[in-house]
Amino acid sequence: MTTTITGLDQLKEAEGKELGTSDWHEVTQKDIDTFADVTGDHQWIHVDVERAKETPFKGTIANGYYTLSLAPKFSEEIMKFEGFAFGINYGLNKVRFPAPLPVGGKVRMHAKIVSVEPIQGGAQLTLGFNFEHEGSEKPVCVAETLVRLYEG
Repeated sequence: MTTTITGLDQLKEAEGKELGTSDWHEVTQKDIDTFADVTGDHQWIHVDVERAKETPFKGTIANGYYTLSLAPKFSEEIMKFEGFAFGINYGLNKVRFPAPLPVGGKVRMHAKIVSVEPIQGGAQLTLGFNFEHEGSEKPVCVAETLVRLYEG
């Protein structure tokens, strides 16, 4: 279910609140290989299926940045901001990858509005993203992202 926030007043009211959880997304080797091709990061733990079987992970794992790159996809499922002219990504405060995400596993994201700060022409949000691997106790990615929303 998508949470819709309309305008600055609702945005301020949502500060500190959970926005929701995305659907599960299966991580495929094809996606990991494509990500490696796009980024030029072909580290064997991500792309060499046979060699990775000999690691403690027993197979290939997703690049942490691949996991983080799912944030826009998951954000579309979780939240919608209306009543603003536009929004931009402003950066990251913190990113951690506490546990591996195995290829073939499923991941989803939980989102929360950590803070809302006024800026000229709009607001800056700090969004908390927690990426969960199905069946794992530890998150695979925890991130604070910054987004700026501008009024029309």
